[in-house]
Amino acid sequence: MTHLTGKAALFALSIISASAYASHWSYQGEGAPEHWGELDDAYKTCQSGMNQSPVNIDSTAKAHLSPLQTHYTDGLVTLTNNGHTIQATEKAETRDTITLDKQSWTLQQFHFHAPSENTIHGKKYAMEMHLVHKNSDGELVVVAVMFDKGAAAPELEKLWSVMPEQAGQSVAIKQDLDLNKLLPKNKTYWRFSGSLTTPPCSEGVTWIVLQQPLTLSAAQLEKFTHTMHHDNNRPVQSLHGRVVVE
Repeated sequence: MTHLTGKAALFALSIISASAYASHWSYQGEGAPEHWGELDDAYKTCQSGMNQSPVNIDSTAKAHLSPLQTHYTDGLVTLTNNGHTIQATEKAETRDTITLDKQSWTLQQFHFHAPSENTIHGKKYAMEMHLVHKNSDGELVVVAVMFDKGAAAPELEKLWSVMPEQAGQSVAIKQDLDLNKLLPKNKTYWRFSGSLTTPPCSEGVTWIVLQQPLTLSAAQLEKFTHTMHHDNNRPVQSLHGRVVVE
């Protein structure tokens, strides 16, 4: 192998680095949401998909939606800073589920975006939590909870007090988390068909956006945004004729 020196070596290294990170996505610069579809063939749906999330919920259709039933138990979770969000996963033996469409959906993980990704009548909320559930066929339901700036959320503090500050870090929380306290008591919701809001932006995801927001304090919001270093919300996508029902 030829040994390169000086500028030639740096140039070769930059090419290797560029190809190695060709599919690396982010929320800023060359890896920002408007470029996701160009970064990797696997991400093409981010650009070409017609049922993309998030959306602006404005006009809705009335429907007889079945109630959302949550079956969440107290338990320990592990928090991971993956560079894109703070994500929480439960211990394998914890089987938190929801019932929707007469099916059981098991919680896979939950994570946060600030400001919110979905908007309501054009309003962005301070933060949005996504609880990702999967059924036995591998289909996904995401339950979204909005947070306004206001009173501190005590249950959130159990996570925030040990929030890993560096990308790639994981840490276990010290106290059992009661996920029910991170949901509003009133579980009325909007529903629509959408996608993952991060690459590969896969579609066929059922979205359940709870109408009643919770609150977090200005300090709690600042801690999250300081840890992320930037907003981590994908802009709203066109509905392309989709109907949001409530």
